[in-house]
Amino acid sequence: TMNPGYAGRTELPDNLKSLFRPMSMMVPDYGLIAEVTLYSEGFESSKGLAQKMVNMYKLCSEQLSQQDHYDFGMRAVKSVLSMAGSLKRQNPDKPENIVLIRALRDSNLPKFLKDDALLFQGILNDLFPGVVLPEHDYGVMNNAIGLVIEEMGLQPEVCTFTKVTQLYETMIVRHGVMTVGRTGGGKTSVLNILKGALTRLHSLNIEGPYYRPVNVYTMNPKSVTMGELYGEVNLLTMEWKDGLLGIFVRLAVQCTEEEHQWVVCDGPVDAVWIENMNTVLDDNKMLCLANSERI
Repeated sequence: TMNPGYAGRTELPDNLKSLFRPMSMMVPDYGLIAEVTLYSEGFESSKGLAQKMVNMYKLCSEQLSQQDHYDFGMRAVKSVLSMAGSLKRQNPDKPENIVLIRALRDSNLPKFLKDDALLFQGILNDLFPGVVLPEHDYGVMNNAIGLVIEEMGLQPEVCTFTKVTQLYETMIVRHGVMTVGRTGGGKTSVLNILKGALTRLHSLNIEGPYYRPVNVYTMNPKSVTMGELYGEVNLLTMEWKDGLLGIFVRLAVQCTEEEHQWVVCDGPVDAVWIENMNTVLDDNKMLCLANSERI
């Protein structure tokens, strides 16, 4: 599939275009897709919930501010549905609308700006009137976060705790996470605090499936050339030379211990270098290199 006028991809030349038949796509019926997916995830009152969910995304796309990182398309709907399914299996006795609201809130709230978060909360209250979400208890986690913040010499602000727990929740359901914000906004600090908190909880032998030590591989993708990032063939000797990302991902994959492996690309995102990460961030979870190696 090709998107016309998209940076980082080459256009099809006209002489080839004339040999192919162009097709146009129409927008699918989100309500029906959501309904069927919810049924398959084990929800019983799927029809009403699917309708409310589609209405929520429609209202969000109309009322919230326009940001580059907001996505209310099919992909966002799909990820919320799979998250709702896993929450449903963990809490089979909870009411279905509460499970769905929690999935909607947990997967959407972290990416909204401050003003939009209030609007989003309002939209949720309008669609599900009178439903109160029980707050998730992060007692042990919050204590660890507080200690790590003190050790790093930072101020224990409420927003820092919120963002660290949001990042933690997002990392549980997604394998690729992007932190977006201005310079000096605290993106790296939040990542380091979460790393310290998880490592500390593990060292205190506190039970939890995600409380493990963290190995971080950091680099700035814009400070090196594309060849140095992904690897390239030396045209004189025809030898393959590994790139930074290939080495890091291979190291992370080869680790046999139960530890978190975070490959951090710290720098501005543009279509050219992120394009090759497509297969890593979608369901394939594979890094495809130019020498046809797949990690």
